[in-house]
Amino acid sequence: MNPSTNIRWGLALLGGVLAEAGIFAVMPIELSFGPQAPLYVIPPTCLVMTFLFGFWVARRAGSRFALHGTLVGVVATLIYIGLTFGQTLPTAYVVSHFLKVLGGFAGGFAVSRQLKPTYSPAQEYHSTL
Repeated sequence: MNPSTNIRWGLALLGGVLAEAGIFAVMPIELSFGPQAPLYVIPPTCLVMTFLFGFWVARRAGSRFALHGTLVGVVATLIYIGLTFGQTLPTAYVVSHFLKVLGGFAGGFAVSRQLKPTYSPAQEYHSTL
């Protein structure tokens, strides 16, 4: 297996942590609009942040773009679930978990539409002939 087809776990982990940090960074601004504001602002923020960091990670991964973007969303989701384990969450926050994974996937998919993988099995086959 060519190294460029491996999953870049460290990069995906970093992207997920940064996406979740970006989501938390927006929280003080949202709270300035009232205690109910996060219920309306967090879901789109989750989608946008994981899209951006999923895109960033997928571009650097070199291959499996959608997978790497999705991993960013999964990592961000697992971080928040770990922080709130055992607590009852509003429905908007539960929906936000789905949107994190969807945003990460969309970021990776956007990269796959722009770039071609740096490795393909066909290249290996033709190089052995």
